[in-house]
Amino acid sequence: MRDAAMETTLRRLAIEAGRAIMEIYGRADFETRAKADDSPVTEADLAADRIIVAGLEAAYPAIPVVTEERAASHVASEGAHFLVDPLDGTKEFVQRRGDFTVNIALIEGGAPVAGVVYAPAVGRLFRTAAGGGAVEETGDFAPEAEGPARPIAAAAPDNRALRVVASKSHRDAATDAWIARYAVADFKSAGSSLKFCLVATGEADLYPRLGPTMEWDTAAGEAVLRAAGGAVVEFESRAPMRYGRAGRRNPFFIAYAPGVDLARG
Repeated sequence: MRDAAMETTLRRLAIEAGRAIMEIYGRADFETRAKADDSPVTEADLAADRIIVAGLEAAYPAIPVVTEERAASHVASEGAHFLVDPLDGTKEFVQRRGDFTVNIALIEGGAPVAGVVYAPAVGRLFRTAAGGGAVEETGDFAPEAEGPARPIAAAAPDNRALRVVASKSHRDAATDAWIARYAVADFKSAGSSLKFCLVATGEADLYPRLGPTMEWDTAAGEAVLRAAGGAVVEFESRAPMRYGRAGRRNPFFIAYAPGVDLARG
């Protein structure tokens, strides 16, 4: 099902959604409201959602689309489907911190097998490649013309001097206590799914998340990290993450570069 044409479509839709987001981001003010769970949603979330869903449905009408902004789509699924977070890191968007992303992933067999993560405000785009592996694209991010792309790969970590990345908005005492079991040489804070991508590029070794997330928050980032040689496992069982659950809520998890000694935690 996944091929070069699909990778190109996911990339294009992420960039088009990113442009719509940045148009709204550049305004002096924009509409924001609270959803039922008190999380914020902006007109940028909804504009990006419309672009991505319309594009996926037009290109792949037989593949269901599950998106954060459409509650009716949040059903369990064992089959192939797209998982979309049109604007991951809405808090960063509202506070104008820049660490927000557009996330689109393809799920097959309960795992993310293709994905794109685009951070339009900081000019970084990460994606899986149809021939295998993952790349970071640079350039002007034209929707119809791919820019220069370099292969990315998770680094070989030094367990005596790990580089850890954690949430900018959701870091807590439990996460800090778990991280303290490791020998940490460097600590970064980042928003949204960029944390997966920092591990995928070798800029970090370990990303633990001991807090609530939803499948659309993680699928695209995990797809990129897996393609770059890293892994994501459930925190308690250390089993691979699975997608398609009823309710779409993730367990706590650990994303890491191969070679990290998870036994310490």
